[in-house]
Amino acid sequence: MRKKVSIVGAGNVGATCAHWIASKELADVVLIDIIEGVPQGKGLDLLEAMPIAKMDSYVTGTNDYADTANSDIVIITAGIPRKPGMSRDDLLNTNYKIMQDVVGKVVKYSPNCILIIVSNPLDAMAQAAYKMSGFSRNRVIGMAGVLDSARFRAFIAEELEVSVENVTAFVLGGHGDTMVPLARYSTVAGVPVTELIEKEKLDKIIQRTRDGGAEIVKYLKTGSAYYAPAAAVCEMVEAILKDKKKILPCAIYLEGEYGIKGLFVGVPAKLGSNGLEKVLEIKLTPEEQAALKKSADSVKELVTVIGV
Repeated sequence: MRKKVSIVGAGNVGATCAHWIASKELADVVLIDIIEGVPQGKGLDLLEAMPIAKMDSYVTGTNDYADTANSDIVIITAGIPRKPGMSRDDLLNTNYKIMQDVVGKVVKYSPNCILIIVSNPLDAMAQAAYKMSGFSRNRVIGMAGVLDSARFRAFIAEELEVSVENVTAFVLGGHGDTMVPLARYSTVAGVPVTELIEKEKLDKIIQRTRDGGAEIVKYLKTGSAYYAPAAAVCEMVEAILKDKKKILPCAIYLEGEYGIKGLFVGVPAKLGSNGLEKVLEIKLTPEEQAALKKSADSVKELVTVIGV
């Protein structure tokens, strides 16, 4: 029996997630949205692409949560996107209300699923979903660090004119302005980037990574990034469904790791069939620890506002 992944929100991120997952033949996919016709049309379009891609993924669209029943993974992308000049925090209250509606319906039909949260502001929405669902922490994971580290890797590869396959990068902390790209843990073919890129250039790359989403919003004017966020989700889905035990930076509910308790913060996480299988604690310098605490504090401010 094939795995089943449901995606809440058939906008650019949700539909592109469906595309990546179906084209890798990871699972059958259900796209669900409140707008009638949109998930059905995009689902049918993807289904008709499968013979060309030579993939047996079944894709369907719906407005009824009953069609998502017994999903192995549910990806929540629902919410309003960022507009120019809007911070992730501006989205807080609107997307929190949407999350309240969505999570209850998801849990009703797929009580054993793993939730991957994509809606912004990411860390706060993951915390809201965790509290609303009543799931154990291994079954609620936020997508942030995979995307942020991919941006960091892309910019490093561009600067050094090397294959992105040679570049590994780690980004910790909240998804936003307070993220903590760790240059000394980021390497090119095993060599730390701090030995390959001068500090001034590296600092600019780090800042561009922090501003990665805003840079794309500025160009698009009427939307936000979706190809890279969707690819990041797909990597997480693959790690879980294939039980790969893959180490990926994800937003995880911390219970004392890194000196942080009761908050979703981006950390290195092992993903397998149970969802989160282990948080990896790496040694941080006092400066890095302070930056991570600052990032966690900004998450705390948001979750305090919405009372989760």
